[in-house]
Amino acid sequence: MLSRTADSLFWLSRYSERADFVARILDATLRLTTLPQSYSGGRNEWESALASAGNVELFRSLYSVANEDTVRDFLAFNPRNPSSIRSCIETARENARSVRTALTSEMWDDLNCAWLEMKKYDNDISQEEFARFLDWVKRVVLTIDGSAYRTMLRNDAYWFTRLGSAIERADNTARILDVKYYLLLPETERVGGSLDYFQWTTILREVSALTAYHWVYRESVKPWLVADLLILNRQMPRSFANCYEILVRYLDLIADAYGRRGPSQRIATGMRARLSSSSIDEIFSRGLHEFVTEFIDENNRLGLAIAEQYLS
Repeated sequence: MLSRTADSLFWLSRYSERADFVARILDATLRLTTLPQSYSGGRNEWESALASAGNVELFRSLYSVANEDTVRDFLAFNPRNPSSIRSCIETARENARSVRTALTSEMWDDLNCAWLEMKKYDNDISQEEFARFLDWVKRVVLTIDGSAYRTMLRNDAYWFTRLGSAIERADNTARILDVKYYLLLPETERVGGSLDYFQWTTILREVSALTAYHWVYRESVKPWLVADLLILNRQMPRSFANCYEILVRYLDLIADAYGRRGPSQRIATGMRARLSSSSIDEIFSRGLHEFVTEFIDENNRLGLAIAEQYLS
């Protein structure tokens, strides 16, 4: 496969996954803002949404204040933000258009229809309409991902789409966890209190894991168990551990097909081994923020290694 084809497939999946992630951030933020002001501790949840998305500096260059209207516009619709939902869907569609012969007709139709439908939306809608828009984004991305899973041949084209999805999903889960633990809870609110419980429950909803949490742990929501589910549980689709099982699997298939291993295989295998040998008690004793920050850095290093090894 040509490197530019692999690159387009990889980034098609990354941007599709990122659109879903941003929609989930905004949906969770809307839930958090329903709390009474006296209960929320005075902390700006919209600032936390920006921190999760990792676009604070660009936002500040475009807007003077972070509130519902400006953050909604920036994260959902602003074409100057390369990670807005609009930009993500457009970039995913452009990548798909450049490699249409590597995609099934179903996958192309789903991406193209999403791009056409996205043109109908802008920030001049009510909060209720905006919530429906976010649900639409999540459904669209699920449909695109399902088209890939159900219709693509299990060859290198499919493998590169899975790499893009897994590495983006790992990054997204890490950012959600880090922002919740490090930024969101007001200093005056105790860990384990009612606000803390509500926020962790919202995070589980954000990553479609609330039901899974109760199946696995069969008790009330506790921060260390949420972290255990989203970091170490290999059965959880959005966990660090599951994402790295996927990354190692498809990087190994690519290495076998191309007859060469390299830095990306070593980095992915090393991270999987580290996650397998870790316990949530050890992670919390060292510091969840420090662990997650190191994970994000290593995940970025893997992305660069994949790009240098296969996409350039």
